[in-house]
Amino acid sequence: MSSSARITNQPLENHWMPFSGNRQFREAPRIIARAEGVHYWNTRGDKLIDAVSGLYTTPAGHGRREIRDAVYQQMEELDYAPPFQYGVPGSFRLAAELAQMLPKGLNRIFFAGGGSEAVESALKVAINYHRVRGQGQRQRLIGRERGYHGVNFAGWSVGGMVKNRQAFGLGLPGVAHMRHTHIPENKFVMGQGEHGADLADDLQRFVDLHGADTIAACIVEPIAGSTGILVPPQNYLQRLRQICDKHGILLIFDEVICGFGRTGAAFAADAFGVIPDIMTMAKAITNGNIPMGAVAVREDIQQAILDAAGPDAIEFFHGYTYSAHPVACAAALATLKIYRDEDLFARAKALTPGFLARIASFRDLPVVTDTRGYGLLGAIDLAPGTAPGARGFEVLKKTFEAGVVVRIAGDTVIFSPPFIASEDHLDEMVAITRKVLETL
Repeated sequence: MSSSARITNQPLENHWMPFSGNRQFREAPRIIARAEGVHYWNTRGDKLIDAVSGLYTTPAGHGRREIRDAVYQQMEELDYAPPFQYGVPGSFRLAAELAQMLPKGLNRIFFAGGGSEAVESALKVAINYHRVRGQGQRQRLIGRERGYHGVNFAGWSVGGMVKNRQAFGLGLPGVAHMRHTHIPENKFVMGQGEHGADLADDLQRFVDLHGADTIAACIVEPIAGSTGILVPPQNYLQRLRQICDKHGILLIFDEVICGFGRTGAAFAADAFGVIPDIMTMAKAITNGNIPMGAVAVREDIQQAILDAAGPDAIEFFHGYTYSAHPVACAAALATLKIYRDEDLFARAKALTPGFLARIASFRDLPVVTDTRGYGLLGAIDLAPGTAPGARGFEVLKKTFEAGVVVRIAGDTVIFSPPFIASEDHLDEMVAITRKVLETL
């Protein structure tokens, strides 16, 4: 074993890293050892600015003592309790607080362990809802090209990122995909483009082809995040809502990335003025401190499922060992309090114009083929290098060495800075990245 394959005297071979080039990583490890505020430190002690809020997870910044103390106190009182047929105080309090901040009508909360589990749960709710109403033939699910809905079988089946799908078989039957909204007419537009609302009519085409009475749900990210920040065109989400309403299809928003202030509003549904029937969330629900996911459902959807079962029966045969984990609930409650007390969603909104202007400023570089963004989500497309993704990976390595942590999707550089970032922090992220891109 080479010396480069060890860090702090620990071998690197045993950990099979997710979504990573494991062999390359062992030759040049990028290990983050500490975090505070908007910064990381690597194992050499170098300071790096976090330009991605962890993984869209940590908008309130790293090392929040309020969350740490809440977790510690919860561990002192109750470390774990079974979630099946038993409850914990924090889960009911958290559900009530979420119901107050979610878009109107989404007031029934089902907890999971993360975003992938939340999507799985949401799709099961949709199919079960139609079944208990005597429409069990509604099992078809509609996703979107370049969509990302986690890595469980249901999630990658409705998702549309090719590399996430091609190695794992056919996926769920009865899934169709609408076209994505990344079209040339909206290149270099910050915010919502004027063109492409008609792409929502793909859903109507599937209704015409398969019959509305076979379709259970349509699931989209309001802003497609993991694929490279694809902002919906003007009136696109509104058109999806209209088609779903007309044909009795449930509309699911995956807000695992967009939720909790990233768009400048509490949720993207608020920012775009379109309320789904079901919404998934995760990541920033605990500021990334403890894994947690959740599904928000309309009250009448839950009630239909409850009413269909006998009075003492289990109504919904689904759940996870770590659903509403008491420690995760404590972390989430502390996180929501920080968001309220520091008015962080408003801070994100205030930072947005300057942030998007900085992202747009990259368009003068020859290697840049597009810039786009919404709220505190920004993306820079790069001209491909020797192979798809090669140039993006080069940028990831060089920016890490230069002192900034960014997110790379293929040949796209993604920014999603913490809400506590200052204007100087934004300048630093952009300046370091620009210097790297100028070397390509």
